[in-house]
Amino acid sequence: MALNLYTRMVSSCLFPLHEKLKHHDTVQIFKEMESTQWLSPEHLETLQVERLRAFMSKVAKHVPYYRNLFRDMAFDPAGISSISDLARLPFLTKAVIRANTAQLKSEIAQDLSRFNTGGSSGEPLIFFLGNERVSHDVAAKWRATRWWDVDIGDPEIVVWGSPIELGSQDRVRQIRDSLLRTKLLPAFEMSAAKLDGFVAEIRAMRPKMLFGYPSALAHIAQHAESRGQRMDDLGIRVAFVTSEKLYDHQREIISRIFGCKVANGYGGRDAGFIAHECPSGGMHLTAEDIIVEIVDEAGHPVPHGTAGEIVTTHLATGDFPFIRYRTGDIGVLDDQPCACGRGLPLLKEIQGRTTDFVVAQDGTVMHGLALVYVVRDIPGVKAFKIVQETLERTRIYLVTEPPFQPESRQTIIEGFKRRLGPEVDIQIEHVESIPKEASGKFRYIVSKVATANTGAAK
Repeated sequence: MALNLYTRMVSSCLFPLHEKLKHHDTVQIFKEMESTQWLSPEHLETLQVERLRAFMSKVAKHVPYYRNLFRDMAFDPAGISSISDLARLPFLTKAVIRANTAQLKSEIAQDLSRFNTGGSSGEPLIFFLGNERVSHDVAAKWRATRWWDVDIGDPEIVVWGSPIELGSQDRVRQIRDSLLRTKLLPAFEMSAAKLDGFVAEIRAMRPKMLFGYPSALAHIAQHAESRGQRMDDLGIRVAFVTSEKLYDHQREIISRIFGCKVANGYGGRDAGFIAHECPSGGMHLTAEDIIVEIVDEAGHPVPHGTAGEIVTTHLATGDFPFIRYRTGDIGVLDDQPCACGRGLPLLKEIQGRTTDFVVAQDGTVMHGLALVYVVRDIPGVKAFKIVQETLERTRIYLVTEPPFQPESRQTIIEGFKRRLGPEVDIQIEHVESIPKEASGKFRYIVSKVATANTGAAK
């Protein structure tokens, strides 16, 4: 890999020091992953079984929920001899996590970080991550970027919208991002003026990599094209996209306008970095960390090539275990090897992740997550769906439970009006349940306005 001097200094010195100070084992994990990716599928499965056995033994000893579950089921982690042994255990669902959050924490866990997510099911979820899990996730992303000849320290533009990132831009983080040559652009609001600024910042930085929502990157690309601004002369090597379904039209316009390949990524804060696309086109599972099962509606495994729900077991979540976690997403496993030669198994198809743009009354286009975050953090919101019916009216379907308070309705209305406009009619309907789409997927935000404004697939 051809690295310039500064990138080499960052990847070999500054970033390892940064991770060490944060008590992360990222560098060692990354080095191991660089090696294990070339193992044969058979050797990788043997490694998975060994790590699964050690992981489950640790969980049985220190996590109250699983200690009790294993005892009641007479399940002995030391007796695990194959991945199929996982099928003896029940699924972990968002409802189970919500009902047993305290019992799912390891008794020896330290420095846990609290996260929440709306998830592809539209049901808010609160969970915790420890340093081990974070280290493995960072290492998995690092490995995937190196597939595309991009390393830590190469200039990077991140188009993102999580309050975790956007709310922590303090001086220390700004210095760190400057040293690592990472620039964060907020994906929530995409007015013409904001988009002009994004295009200018990308041109000024000349990043080696773009990272963000496919819908957001596609929207920036469309805007640059509408302005007649060339973006394919910057030396961008790859655009990594994640957190949403990548549509063909989005891949085409991102690739064409930015003059780079598009690498799809699949995962989330809850389930982890499940799969990344390599230059040969294979969606490789992070098999060293994550065991993926595909099951039918009854929870039974389906053969390779058959669509079913993606169920994950993350082997680096001893502090707050995710064992047989139902993601709510639909996928298909592939039994064919990738042309790149890596032994990592492949996802043939991914479905079920869709987040729309919404349009404010003044015409400002913003990411749908700007509304999702208003609702999902309200205590007592069990599930929700947001439908932008017109520029003048947005409807919210809520499934609530204690401790939801009546005054929270006004909190939601005010939050939406701040984003969509003070004159927009915000209707809240309390319902018993929220049905899925006819396709069987769940869309927690739908805009009937954004199609004409963004070209996003509906």
